Order: sequence, then C-alpha cells, then structure tokens
Amino acid sequence: MTEVRAKIGYSERTEKKPYFYANAHEKDFVPLAPEEVAIADARGLGCTLDREGFTLVEHKSAVADLTDLKAVAEIHRGEIADLLKQLTGCDEVVITPMGILRFSEKLGENEAHDNSHPARFVHVDMAKEAAAAMRDKAAPAGKTVIRSAQYNVWRALSGAPQDVPLGLCAYPSVAPEDLLDCDAIFDPPDGSPEWGFPNYLLAPNPNHRWYYYSNMTPDEAIVFTTSESDPDRAQCMPHGAFDNPLAGPDSPARVSLEMRGTCYWFE
Repeated sequence: MTEVRAKIGYSERTEKKPYFYANAHEKDFVPLAPEEVAIADARGLGCTLDREGFTLVEHKSAVADLTDLKAVAEIHRGEIADLLKQLTGCDEVVITPMGILRFSEKLGENEAHDNSHPARFVHVDMAKEAAAAMRDKAAPAGKTVIRSAQYNVWRALSGAPQDVPLGLCAYPSVAPEDLLDCDAIFDPPDGSPEWGFPNYLLAPNPNHRWYYYSNMTPDEAIVFTTSESDPDRAQCMPHGAFDNPLAGPDSPARVSLEMRGTCYWFE
C-alpha cells in the first residue's frame, strides 16, 4: 500500500459555532488546525460504502463535456441515478438537479462560478438531523421507506496526477466527538437570499485513517456516504481537499464534478 504525507484541514474546538460560506470565504469562521497525516492510496483495497463509507467505481458518461452543466442536468443526472441504483440495490433514487464543479485555485476560475472552491477544511456535507429531514422531505409519496441514504458522486475531470485530490477519512476511525457542529451558508452570486443548513467539521484524532485515489480519470468516480439511516452502516464521510506532494508545478489543475443523490429502500 502506497501513501503520501500531506496537511489535512482539521478544525479546532471553539465555544463559538463555526460557519463557512460557499463563495465568500473571507467571511468564514473556521478555526483551522491543519495537521500532516499519512494518506493511503485506496486503489485495490476494496473499500466499501457500508464499511469505510466510500468506494471507487468505473463509470463512463455519454456526455462528452461534463463541465457543461446543462448537459449534466439533462443527461448525466439520469446516469448517476442508474449508477446509484445498481451500486446500492435501492428501489428508487432522487438526484439533485445540478452538478457542482470545483476548480483548483491555480486555474483562477472560482470567481466565475458558484460554490466552486475546493474545500480546504475537512467537513461532512450535512449534519445527521438535517440530512434525515431532507431525506424525509424528498421521499417518494405512497411508499413505506425502510432505509434511506444520501451519497456524493465525485469525479475528477482533469488529467492526472490531480494537484488537489480528495482526502477521505474512513468512518470506522471517526469518534462521534470528533464531529464539530457548524453551519454551511450558501450565498448565491445572483443576489438571491442566503440559505444554509447544519454541517460538521472534523477535530484531529490520531486514530483517523485517511485515504485518496491516485491518478483518477474521468471514467471513474468516488461514491461516498453523506448520511445513512441504518445505524449498522457507515453514517457519513468526512472529507476535504489536500495538496498532492506527488503533483509537480506542471501537473494539471484539478477540475471536478460532484453529483448528489438520495437512495430509498421500500417495504
């Protein structure tokens, strides 16, 4: 098993509740406490959604340009629904309409897009209670749901090696007290009202086991758990961007696409 050593964006414990913005990061209150950790290459390790909280899948899209968010909404959205249904064995999938593009800072693209910064602080996409409420709200009518789970499907669109890969903290290594309450605030660039929901940051713990997938291609994707109703499965996936020490100054700048989906199992 190969690994790299890099700094991960942990957060300190503070009395004041942290918060972060999708765009105006100059307004964030995230008390960062970065630590250098060993990050293992998960290729070939057989990591699973139920155990570690993440897995790698091969998946080729019919969309030639996945930075075209219109085509993503019209075509790729259905592809992701099919992927999650096949991967999880669920009965129905509800997909968020739009994808989220993120760009390495060295591209200088972030100001031209909404919510496009790589997350330099480790976080979980949504706090447990808020995620459960969102699953309940989106649940198909007329069905008795016996299990539900939210997933993020993350894909690198740029060439390898990625300069800012995605780091993943295996769920079994995370203690409940490591998750720090915070708020995610979305500030649309079109001037629409701000909105948000509870989230988690991550405090340091030497027991954490960190992973990434090296040299990803556009024809593969990381699927990881955002929230899960079954207490016997991985409940969430702390994750965050890190600077890849194996990527030289001429390495391609990261461009990535995220799709979010909620899976339901019926009685």
